Amino acid sequence: MDQIKAYLDSIAEISDSDWTFFTSRLKRRHIPKKCIFLKLGEIEHHISFIEYGVVRLFIPKDDSEKEITFGFSFKDQFISAYDSFLTQNPSAYQLQALTDTSILSITYEDLQDVYKTTQIGNLIGRLTAERLFLLKSKREQDLLNLTAEQLYIKIFKERPELLEVIPLKYISSYIGVTAQALSRIRKRV
Repeated sequence: MDQIKAYLDSIAEISDSDWTFFTSRLKRRHIPKKCIFLKLGEIEHHISFIEYGVVRLFIPKDDSEKEITFGFSFKDQFISAYDSFLTQNPSAYQLQALTDTSILSITYEDLQDVYKTTQIGNLIGRLTAERLFLLKSKREQDLLNLTAEQLYIKIFKERPELLEVIPLKYISSYIGVTAQALSRIRKRV
């Protein structure tokens, strides 16, 4: 709980009563490595904070080699099929733990109660949504403006630990190249 408290404290000051109410709604979930914990077509009922682990967001295909990885989330970040969470409609993608992962989850209904009951709930919700939007926007801009090699170098510089825990086939999908093309990029870099 200390990690999520530190994260939320960096956004806004939270009263003890608001914190107590909020944490009473959180549930810790342990997700084993390689487990898909939200499947295509399921409704996302949770928004979660990653205590430890790595989660992949991807669009499955009949041929697993053609899956499209479009995001990763890490320790001290929120994870959700956020569009499904907001609309309570089926998800068009899946969430998979790439490592053993521990998350603190709150349901859609409980989050609505937090918004209604606490003074800080709406501010935290808005600021968290803004941060998720900025991450998504930056990703889209990078895909439009950077070459695959530049994307790989950026990942390597910003998050070198990624290369230790994320299989290269997911990184190649994430930057939009084949595994062979990524191998050539890695040799050049």
